[in-house]
Order: sequence, then structure tokens, then C-alpha cells
Amino acid sequence: MTKPNEIPGSDEAWDSGQLGGESEHAQPAVEDIEVAIDTSLELQLISIRLQKSLIEDFKAIASLNGIGYQPLMRQILKRFVDCEKKRIIREMVANQQAAATDGKRKRKVAG
Repeated sequence: MTKPNEIPGSDEAWDSGQLGGESEHAQPAVEDIEVAIDTSLELQLISIRLQKSLIEDFKAIASLNGIGYQPLMRQILKRFVDCEKKRIIREMVANQQAAATDGKRKRKVAG
């Protein structure tokens, strides 16, 4: 049973600030919260120059996906790097297999 002034817990009550919004429930944030986040996520600040139109496109796409444009850029770069590493490994394996096959052919011809 709820008390007369008690707000039942729900996602909506938290989102609207009815629950947990009072200063008595607040704690001071870590002073260097950005540093703590960057450290825990192993992020490193870089500087890059991009066309304004490209940034606007990233912002539009990110907005449609409900995320910020910088996290979207990180996701895109990560996907690209993962695919490129796989492609490079496949090429290396194919080259090694081709070299091994050529070596076997040369030994057969010589033998």
C-alpha cells in the first residue's frame, strides 16, 4: 500500500523527474568525470578536420538512430577497421596458400 504523498516507482516517474529529482538524493559527480569515462572506455581525444556537410550528415544520421554524432563516428570507424583487418587477414591467408601450392608444384616438377 502506498502512502498518500508517495509516487509509485515507474520509468515515467524517473524520466519526468518525479522520483530522484530532489537534492537530498543527489551526489556530487566525480570531479574529472570526463577523464574517468575516457579512461574506462579507453578513449583518446584526437583532432580531425572534416567537411561541414559531412558532419551535418553524421548529425542527421545519428539523430535518426537516437545517438550523438561522435559515438556514431566511433561505431563507423570501428566497423571499417574490423572489416579491413578481416580483409587483410583473408588476403594474407590466400597468399600463403598460393605460395604453398606453388611450392608443391615446383617440387613435383623438379622431382
